[in-house]
Amino acid sequence: MKWTTPADLKAQVQKLWDRGLLLASLAGGESLFPRRLALKGPDSRELSERFAEVRDWIAQLSTAAGPYRIEWRSVNHRVLGANDIPSAVWIDTMADARRLIGKLRVAEQFAALVALTGERQPELVPWLAKRPLRALELAADWPRLLAIVAWVVAHPSPAVYLRQIDLPGVHTKLIEGHRGVLAELLDLVLPAQAIDAAHTGVGGFCRRYGFLDKPSRVRFRVLDPEIRLLPVAADQDVTLTQAAFASLELPLSKVFITENEINFLAFPDVPGAMVIFGAGYGFDNLAASSWLHRTAISYWGDIDTHGFAILNQLRGVFPHAVSFLMDQPTFLAHRSLWGVEPQPETGVLVRLTAEERVLYDQLRRNHWGDRVRLEQERIGFEFVLDHLQNR
Repeated sequence: MKWTTPADLKAQVQKLWDRGLLLASLAGGESLFPRRLALKGPDSRELSERFAEVRDWIAQLSTAAGPYRIEWRSVNHRVLGANDIPSAVWIDTMADARRLIGKLRVAEQFAALVALTGERQPELVPWLAKRPLRALELAADWPRLLAIVAWVVAHPSPAVYLRQIDLPGVHTKLIEGHRGVLAELLDLVLPAQAIDAAHTGVGGFCRRYGFLDKPSRVRFRVLDPEIRLLPVAADQDVTLTQAAFASLELPLSKVFITENEINFLAFPDVPGAMVIFGAGYGFDNLAASSWLHRTAISYWGDIDTHGFAILNQLRGVFPHAVSFLMDQPTFLAHRSLWGVEPQPETGVLVRLTAEERVLYDQLRRNHWGDRVRLEQERIGFEFVLDHLQNR
């Protein structure tokens, strides 16, 4: 059986560091010291049979001792007589622990962060205790992050763009790059009425804390030559804000949504129709357009697991949406153009039709081969035209 070495003792303390426990105690977390370390030593038989090795083991522990304290016990052996062997190893102080693993300067840096935070935003000291290693990663930016927090506290729900925060050394990219951690900090210091809990995540940062956000946009083409949105003869490739798109009043009966830009640009004329350039997952930019509930919606995505997952999500907003060229005959007709899906979706999709679910299950279970897929841009243009004429 292996006996505990100085390297093993150091590894035990290193684990405390890696878990953030050593630093947390500097920010008011649980006090860890004095702390007894795990020690495995020789038993009575090994003491007798391997005495020379035991003596070397004791010498190794004793020579390396310094940041830790050894407790000894006397063992009376019938052959060897009385001998003192280590029975316990203790780390008495935080400083000893940091010295053992070479973290004195780093811990001093963290202590400085705690002191600065206690002076400027004492409500955030518990966050440092909870996430000390993350705080160290942010050390260079921490004073500016505290300044941003203080600014938002002084200007709750400011109704300005992030660009308009005027603080020395603070720029928009700094804020955008740290939205995740700033959200954690702001949630701790702002009153509930200054937080819009309906918005979460990095994408919802601005709306959560009352900043102005870049307006969502919708890019579309009107496919009916008789319907002119603009008084020009050029192709009507138009991008509008979400609000402007929602206010449209056009004599449309059909809307196609496609994820591929070339398919969007090449989509043929269709009477009373428009095509929207999709954006993968997420349809918030379309959700406010109540008039879309009164039009037929056809979604054209890749024939792969993510294509069906996006279709499933779209139906959460527009339950009447149908799929376009996402069926088994289309898939099998383009067998020679199949590719490989890097990271397939595997979850259960509850909004698919029975036919769509069969194909989705075949794809996620590799019925046709390992992670096969058909990207929408590989479908021949004549095939698309034929399908439109037969709808």
